[in-house]
Amino acid sequence: MLESGRDCSEIVTQLAAVSRALDRAGFKVIAGGLWQCLGSEDAEERSAKVAQMEKLFLSLA
Repeated sequence: MLESGRDCSEIVTQLAAVSRALDRAGFKVIAGGLWQCLGSEDAEERSAKVAQMEKLFLSLA
């Protein structure tokens, strides 16, 4: 885009879109792996662990 002389705002918009797409893809991969961390506790322990993992996961954003 730079070489073809595109407007800087278009370039920044595209970079932001690519960055968001990569972040979302990474978060999906991580979220899938987090289920392994939850194990097979009873429902109450699992619920507490899910809340804890959600909080940690959101801190990545």
